[in-house]
Amino acid sequence: MFLVRKLGMPGAAELAFGALASGGLRLVDESLLRRYGVSAEEVERIAERERRELDRRERAYRGGRPPLPLRGRVVLLVDDGLATGSSMTAAILALRGVAPARIVAAAPVAPPDTCERLREIADTVVCVLTPDPFEAVGRWYRDFDQTTDEEVRELLARARAERPEESESRSAPAVEAG
Repeated sequence: MFLVRKLGMPGAAELAFGALASGGLRLVDESLLRRYGVSAEEVERIAERERRELDRRERAYRGGRPPLPLRGRVVLLVDDGLATGSSMTAAILALRGVAPARIVAAAPVAPPDTCERLREIADTVVCVLTPDPFEAVGRWYRDFDQTTDEEVRELLARARAERPEESESRSAPAVEAG
């Protein structure tokens, strides 16, 4: 499991100006902040709130288990959709520091330019739909409700129960939760 939290614009939280990733990486699009006139104080307030949520989710989902070793493994990062790509970019850059063999980034829907930018930093990028105009991730779903903590914990427990011997020895998936 690998977590990322989007840093959303004040008043338009779905528009990411950056992201935070497990391990402490912080990515910020300074040009976007300047364009919208977002103050440094507001950026810090949002980043601190998201850092607390990232830490809370790490504790809730990991249950005291250490992260899997990713060095030399293939890591698959999956997001429900990419708009600016900030969250996925943060995940890729943070994971590069642990030297996986390959990083595959995948999403069912994203704007074409976002997929192209990610191809510069990921080994493989899979974007199933690349509509233009894109508008928003939620537009491409019938049901875009948030996944609850309990649902995440249940899915992680089920995955561990189904493949306990693989959880330590084979390619380790990384889950992005933004």
